Amino acid sequence: MKKLIALFAAALLSSSVLAGESEIRQSLQVKFPNIGKIEHVVKTPYSGLYEVIIGDQLLYTDAKGEYLFDGHVIELKNRRDITEERRRVLFAIDFDKLPLDIAIKRVKGDGSRRMAYFTDPNCGYCRKLEKELSKINNVTLYMFIGPIFSPASEDIVRNVKCAKDPLKAWSELMLNGNAPANASCDTKNDKVMALAKKMNVNGTPNLIFGDGTQVPGYLPAENLEKYLDASRKK
Repeated sequence: MKKLIALFAAALLSSSVLAGESEIRQSLQVKFPNIGKIEHVVKTPYSGLYEVIIGDQLLYTDAKGEYLFDGHVIELKNRRDITEERRRVLFAIDFDKLPLDIAIKRVKGDGSRRMAYFTDPNCGYCRKLEKELSKINNVTLYMFIGPIFSPASEDIVRNVKCAKDPLKAWSELMLNGNAPANASCDTKNDKVMALAKKMNVNGTPNLIFGDGTQVPGYLPAENLEKYLDASRKK
């Protein structure tokens, strides 16, 4: 009898939690109608916060779904970045399953570390990223170039990919501002855009390190080095 009561209580608790998470999801959709698709809402073990996944974003909300928090939760006792740890788990990607054949490849130094990234020629932070990457050695880079940030990038992307030396054309454009000459070929842009959609990449740059860690946004060289070193150790 005690076992039945315990099981019944557990079922009630589970259903109440699920109901709460469902209500929070509904509340967020009503209050923030343009927020996009909410992948999941899960209660965290700290401070009554709920984890919210929207595309490639990890956000937090309260128990009533009245507020959204965009930031990192830090455990002060051990100085752990809880949010970063969760991101690594939630958004991990099997690097070896990426369609690297549709990317432009660059090997620097011994190429021992790996990073792939989505980028767009009309994205200001993508240009900043290229400057930071120019400071880094011993890495193999795979660039998924496409009109992700802006549809207006279509022609520029085509001219880069169809250039005699696409890698040189890309560097000249992003580092020196020299646009490539008009050219035409099979750019595989449709495949790049399909991959971006599949991976919920809605902005650029979006970085993927060799261990599968995905980081949306620009990083300075110092931080890139840390991620690259960490990914090589795994």
